[in-house]
Amino acid sequence: MRIGNITLSSNVILAPLAGYTDVGFRHLAKVYGAGLTYTEMVSAKGLMYENENTQALLVTSPLERPSGVQLFGSDADIISEQAGKLDFDIVDINMGCPVPKIVKNGDGSALMRDPDLAYRIVKATAQVLHAQGKALTVKFRKSCDGVIEADEFAKVIESAGADAITVHGRTREEMYRGKADRQIIARTVKAVSIPVIANGDILTQADYLECMDMGCSGVMIGRGALGNPEIFSTIRGIEVETSKRDLALEHVQLLRPHFSERYVVNAMKKHVCYYAGGRRGSRAVKEAVFGATNYDSLYEAIMLIPD
Repeated sequence: MRIGNITLSSNVILAPLAGYTDVGFRHLAKVYGAGLTYTEMVSAKGLMYENENTQALLVTSPLERPSGVQLFGSDADIISEQAGKLDFDIVDINMGCPVPKIVKNGDGSALMRDPDLAYRIVKATAQVLHAQGKALTVKFRKSCDGVIEADEFAKVIESAGADAITVHGRTREEMYRGKADRQIIARTVKAVSIPVIANGDILTQADYLECMDMGCSGVMIGRGALGNPEIFSTIRGIEVETSKRDLALEHVQLLRPHFSERYVVNAMKKHVCYYAGGRRGSRAVKEAVFGATNYDSLYEAIMLIPD
């Protein structure tokens, strides 16, 4: 799959997930076949003010190349300027986040309510990135407050210069409830000539193949990858052998060179719950990991995950 002038090793992509797609998890996703990984969404204003917490989100693994970062905001000048300063191959602009505090600020999916502003943001950012040989993608939803649907919004984004788009098949109001609408994604594929990446409820090889049959260029997996980075291989029919315990242990080792012990322990608590989820003894694992305060207690909790 190609996005602009950048070639990916596969057309299965890791979605940006706030609080989850850290450098360790992204590394594992790449090991198991993700063609592209995106950071958690990063505030363009946070970058401008050199916020320490924002900078921590930009840590990457060499394996991630070509690498992707997702920015959010609603100021075309700030987004385009900050995008041009980042050492990433692909920049994604978040126009789909449904979280109320993001939408109230006019960011995320709120930009679907103002196609003219969305156009200006994409155009300004695309000009900066294309001059550097980089690519721009935009992620958005089926709709926000019914102002415009994804297929029509996609035409605006394409005309502004985006190299690819990702469509999540739910409205902003639906958040993550119900089932993602694949038909709106199919209509969007027909509406534009740039690659369309399907997002939402892609959990199996059958889901992947359905999206391919609709004409999508790729799929983006978010919640289905949590505790399950090997999904990037399995949905393409590639069998892998690993244990959830080993994945969790490797995840810790990938984070340790970059962050403090306290940061790593706290970051891994939610990941360990996913690695153990739905398995015998998962309750004991969760109780142990939420009580972890250092590496020793974190490793003790991980060792409770059954093979």
